[in-house]
Amino acid sequence: MQVITKVAELRRALADVRNADKRIGFVPTMGYLHDGHLALISASRGHCDVTVVSIFVNPTQFGPNEDLSRYPRDFARDEALCRSAGVTIIFAPSAEEIYPAQFQSFVEPGELAKPLCGAFRPGHFRGVATVVCKLFNMVQPDVAYFGQKDFQQCAVIRRMTVDLNLPIEIVTVPTVREPDGLAMSSRNRYLSPEERGRSLAISRGLFAAAQEFASGERDAATLIALAKKHLERVDRLQYLELVDAGTLRIAESPLRYPAVLCVAAYVGSTRLIDNVVLSWSPS
Repeated sequence: MQVITKVAELRRALADVRNADKRIGFVPTMGYLHDGHLALISASRGHCDVTVVSIFVNPTQFGPNEDLSRYPRDFARDEALCRSAGVTIIFAPSAEEIYPAQFQSFVEPGELAKPLCGAFRPGHFRGVATVVCKLFNMVQPDVAYFGQKDFQQCAVIRRMTVDLNLPIEIVTVPTVREPDGLAMSSRNRYLSPEERGRSLAISRGLFAAAQEFASGERDAATLIALAKKHLERVDRLQYLELVDAGTLRIAESPLRYPAVLCVAAYVGSTRLIDNVVLSWSPS
């Protein structure tokens, strides 16, 4: 496994891979890896000859009052996990390598970036789209892998890839959860034991609504109300919305197309997001 910090070196290494006609998979991360990231790496290794993992805490997707400075970092641990998982290259650039002096060109996402997290984190998806586009240009993968937990992010990246004619397949991998249902996240480490217990209200609310949907309920308000009962244990519910899976617009009742029940909530000072996809096979 190689650890590369410079774009020029990365391009030289991957030129040899392309000359050998090998398929490149890419997993962009902000580090502090967990089993969710390892599932993305496993998916890449199952379908690609070479897997590149980027580790970069992207400053442009954090707001002024968010947790950039305390975002968890442990490169030695990440390196060991990547080596054990069979990663070919870790790309771990500095902020100066990604955003050189006088940098001023950004990717501006459209309507998909406005609801849900976009409504509460101005500029977040502008930063996400910009850094992912830059990483795509640096790595030039055949396939890139993202987790379903960040459903809106996946939608924004998929749209950007189509709109900018990037020849990259985007694969969404199902959310990986702890045995008790909590969606895996690098931010889970912020939770105290008491907060960790209360955070289960998020997945339990989503699962309750999903179970009711599976039993035939198609009224959006009913499904939202069922989930919200469980969410009374969080400290602050930022949003709980049922949206069309394709457009991220508010889903209309009765549900006729795949929808996503999305939530963002604070437990203590930690902001957690999660979602469940509500879909069925047409009869």
